[in-house]
Formats: sequence, C-alpha cells, structure tokens
Amino acid sequence: MHRMRSRMHAAVAGLPANHLTLLNAYTAGVNQGLAGLRTRPWPYLLLRETPQAWLAEDSLLVVAAMAFDLHDASNRREYMLSRLDHYLPADLMRILAADGSEFDAPLMGEARAEVSLPTSPLVFAADAVINPVDAPTETAPVEVEGAVDGVASGSNNFAVAGRLTSDGRAILADDMHLGLRAPNIWFRARLRYADPRGVDGQVDVSGFSLPGVPGIVAGSNGRVAWGFTNSYGDWLDWVIVTWTDRDGSRYRTLEGEEDVRVFEEIIAVAGAEDQTLSVRETRWGPVLHDASPQDAEDGLDEHQSLALMWTIHRPGGLDLGLFDLATADNLEQAVAIANGLGMPAQNLLIADHHGRIGWTLAGRIPQRVGDCDPQRPLDPLAGCDWQADWLPPADAPQMLDPADDRLWSANSRVADGEALRLIGTGSYDLGARQRQIRDGLRARQQFSEADLLAIQLDTRALFLQRWWQLLREVTASAPSPALSRIHDASIEWEGQASVDAVSYRLVRAFRGKVIERIATALFAKAKASEGERWQEPVANQLEGLVWPLLQQRPEGWLAADIGGWDALLAAAATDVVTELEALGPLQQRTWGERNTARICHPLAGALPAGIADSLCMPSEPLPGDSHMPRVQGVSFGASQRMVVAPGFEADGIINAPAGQSGHPLSPFWSAGHSDWMQGRASGFLPGATVYQLQLLP
Repeated sequence: MHRMRSRMHAAVAGLPANHLTLLNAYTAGVNQGLAGLRTRPWPYLLLRETPQAWLAEDSLLVVAAMAFDLHDASNRREYMLSRLDHYLPADLMRILAADGSEFDAPLMGEARAEVSLPTSPLVFAADAVINPVDAPTETAPVEVEGAVDGVASGSNNFAVAGRLTSDGRAILADDMHLGLRAPNIWFRARLRYADPRGVDGQVDVSGFSLPGVPGIVAGSNGRVAWGFTNSYGDWLDWVIVTWTDRDGSRYRTLEGEEDVRVFEEIIAVAGAEDQTLSVRETRWGPVLHDASPQDAEDGLDEHQSLALMWTIHRPGGLDLGLFDLATADNLEQAVAIANGLGMPAQNLLIADHHGRIGWTLAGRIPQRVGDCDPQRPLDPLAGCDWQADWLPPADAPQMLDPADDRLWSANSRVADGEALRLIGTGSYDLGARQRQIRDGLRARQQFSEADLLAIQLDTRALFLQRWWQLLREVTASAPSPALSRIHDASIEWEGQASVDAVSYRLVRAFRGKVIERIATALFAKAKASEGERWQEPVANQLEGLVWPLLQQRPEGWLAADIGGWDALLAAAATDVVTELEALGPLQQRTWGERNTARICHPLAGALPAGIADSLCMPSEPLPGDSHMPRVQGVSFGASQRMVVAPGFEADGIINAPAGQSGHPLSPFWSAGHSDWMQGRASGFLPGATVYQLQLLP
C-alpha cells in the first residue's frame, strides 16, 4: 500500500551525481558477486527460489525497511487517539496522549509533573471486568509500540566531552535496540579509500554498515564519531480526503479538484497466481481508511476518507546522504550534513576530535501549516496541511557543547518548547531508562571508554523498586495461600534484572498484570464498539496514569464487579502465582528462565525445532530488560554496542549479538556473540589480517 519500490525507483533518479555513481558501482559489484556463485545460497535452495539481480533502488528499499521498523508506519497511535476521543473524557485523553511523565530526563526543559487524575467519575464500566480466561500471560508485552517480548523498541546513545576525560578526548557510546537475528543486522567494517574530502586525501572510517547499502551507518572516521537513537517524533499524519463523486475518483483541494491516482501493485506469490493490490493515492498519500458509520462522530461522512502522509513518502525523504558523515571533519560539519539527510528522523549524537559533543535531529523535518492538532486528522480544506518544502536544515533543533559536558538520549522526549513543536510527539518511551543513563553520567566527573560501557550494561531495576514495595504491601496480610507464597518468594529485592533474580521476575509480572487489567477495563467500551477496526493503543506513558490511580485509589472508577482496588491488585498477584507455579515452585522462577535468548535466522521459524535450533545463537539466559540501559529481551535488544573516541579508535569497544556469516557451519556464524553476551570490551578496530579478498575490476 505504500508503493515503496516505485517511490525508491524515482528517488534513485533524484540522487546527486556522486551518490548515484557510488550506488551504481555498489549495484554492479553485488551482481558480479551473485554471478560468480557456484551454487545458490542455502536459504534459496530451501525455498526453491533463485536470487534476482540487485537493483539500485534495492539499496534505498533497505533504508525504507529500517524506516518501517522505526516509525509507526500505519500511524496507529494517532488513529486510535482519534477513535478513543468518543469513549473517554477529554481530561483522561490528555493523559493518554501525554509526551512524557515524571520520569523524563530531557536535554531541554524539565520532566513533566505527576498528572492530576481526571474529575470525570466512572471510567471502568461494569462490562469491563476481565474474564480470567482471557487474562494476559506473563509473556504478553506491556508497552505496545514496537514491542517484542515486552520490550519497547528503541536505543541508547550518550557522550561526554573532553573536559571529562583524562586526555581531552570526547567519547561516544551507542547501542541501537532492534529485533535480533542471525546473521547480525549490522556488519562491522573498516573502509579506507582515497577521497579529497578526507584527511590528507584519505578517508578511514570504521563502525557498523548495513548490508544492502554502501557505507558506514554509525562509527568514527578519526575526526568525528556518531551514533543514533530513534527519535519517536511525529512523522506521519492522517489527512481528511473529501470526494466530489460517489466513486471516490475526484477530491477537493484548496486549489480545486484533482483526480485520484490508481496504481495496481502486483504481489508475486510462490507456487500460486500473482495477486493485485489496487492503491488509490492522493497528493497527500495513499488512501487507507474509507468512511464508516463510526466516522460520523469524527465529522466524516460517506464522501470522505483518510489518506496517510509520511515523510518517507515524499521526494527527498530517503537518500544516501548519511554516508557523507564519513568525510565530516568536525562537529559543525557533521551537524550540517545530518540536518539535510533523507532518512528516518533520528536523535544523532556526535563527538569530534577537538573534545566537543553535540546533539541534533538527523533527517528532514516536515513543516505543518494551520492552527491544527497534529495528533488528529488534518483537514487541508480548513488550511491544515504540510508545506511543500522541508524545514530548512539550519532551523533543525540542536544542542552543541552542553554546559555540563554530557549528552544522552533513549527514545524518550529530549526537547521542549519550540524544538518539541518541530519534532512533535510520537510514541515516546517512558523516561525511566533515559533518566537512569543521565544519572549514571552525572555520578562521575571523569570517564574512560570502560566507564561508558558500564552504563550500557547497567541492569539495575530502579524503576521497579516502588512496584516491589507495592507487591509487598498487597501480599503482607496474606489473605490467601497463593498471596502468602508470592510474599515469601519476593522477600529479597535483588534490585536488578540479573539472570538469577526471582523477585525481579515476580514484580515485573505483577506490574504487567495490573496495567493490563486497568488498560483492558479502560478500553473495553471502545474495543467492543470498534469491532474489526480496533487496534491496541500505543500506551508507553500509561504508567503516568496507573501509578497515581494506585496511590489515590479514587472511588467511582471501578465497577462493583471488580471488587475495589485491593481486590484488583490481589487478583493480579494471584494470576502471577497461578501462571508461574505451573512451571514449578515460585522460588525457582528466575528472570533468566523467562529471558532466554532466541536469536535466530529468519527461516528458523519455518523449520522443525531440532533443525531450527541449529539456525540460532546459543540459548542462554540474558540479563537486562526494558526501563534500564541494558535493554535485552528474548529476541530483542542491543543490535550493536559501540564506545569510541574519534582519534582514539584503537581504544574503542564494539559488540554485536551474532556473526556476519549467513551459514551456520561457518566459523564466523556466531563470531562476537560471546563478547556481546558477557559485555566484554572487544576491540573497535580489526585485529591482524587472517583472510584477504582482492576485488579485481
């Protein structure tokens, strides 16, 4: 429905000459390598398919695929906010749409104050009582947006300036959190080549490349080091399309009527006939929702639809400009390059060889016009739209040379005021992880690479401390044998997500049950009314509502059938006992048992268990979790770790969870995995040359 191949084919033609030359050479090299294979790679043999020739647009499609990982490509959050408006009071909706909480640690501004509970009386109706049969399991995610195994997707990066190191070096740390697989998403590489823009006519850049694109995505070139986290800004909008005919072939604009464009997208299906998807597209983007009876509440009628407007749909939204960072000489040059990039908008941290650090938003920023709520559908006929031009790069938010010589981001809100207005509010992560990183940076006055690695590996569960205390209070009177058993099993609070932690697992599961119960009750009426249109709302900030509710326990919020707040909490704790005791005694239910690695080849899921296991990294218990710097789930977490000071790459640290060979019998299949698991400081630069591949023109 997004027609990305067609869009990227057009984008290739618009690339500057130097990028097009690079891309064409890369494409020719891939295809020459393909032609030189003696046999098809094993996945193609298994699927009984033949590799197709690589096209220049395929490289941009790799970047687009990353955008689908990083952005809410269906704009689900804004869609469900507009629907929930009809079922929940406005003061409650303001909390659900919040951009942060008391846990925030932004670079600009302060944390949000704890919310005041809505004055509206009944929120949880009688039909919202959870049926125990349908109660979520321990493995169900709490955070919805981009969640895998209950861990919200995102990344960490942070940096310290030269004034905080012994020899004036600025140090950058970066770990990007994604779904983990084998071979690894990112490939380690060092590129050295002649380029007049480099130092003495030579570029020497090391770090992580992304297979399919010709360059280093995150790394250091000896002068500048850079790394990313997902910005979670507002990069998509719904647009109301008003049709002028019953067939939906013409629509209104401020300049007059236009014809809708219809594209027939062909989907090839192995072993069956091709499928055709008809896509209607407006000047704003593809039409994804036609009006229904429920839409009348939104002011939509049968002659209106919703089109999706997304930055990566627009010309210039994706390009190869990122790879120009390999030639940046200092902080200002890197920022200037970053602000004009066509890429999914990201928080970019930079350290340079002068000991300076900076933050900016990498990627192009849309300019909205009109006095409109960007979290609700825009009506162009009322003057609410995007300008044709991007925000000028010089106007992009940035923070260079911070006063306390420290910078950090971790997918929560980083900005405030005008900068926040430009970035917008997407689905920011709860600020607990970001605050823990900030506090870790402020706890020291001098740093080395090892000190920043230690922050990356921090598994302290500071956020859950209050939930442990709540569980102890709920179970203290032991009104049932089950609550007595969880009380005894949780008596010692480990304070971290270590593999042998029992209390941590119990408390985490308890919090999940409580939030799921409240969320289920909160959204029950909307879910029943929406039917097939229902999508689980993005609820990363739900803690900001749940905790005040549990502290104040207001009357009139719970249906009589629920039995009151004490009953709700006791039922949640009892569910944890029932679920975990099915596995054995509570005292033996460790976090490592629950959080055991499953990092596999994409085809592993299609094969029998015994064979599939050979396509996975070792199945080992993992420390870490969400809401702490060391984000790690069963198949989600740090897809790379990097700590490096530009000019001091020999002292840098690099980790990856899987190797760079796609063949499980290769000695490089799991190369580096053990260092990643143990958090060992493996070298940023390559070691001694063992194998050499010479490419001849």
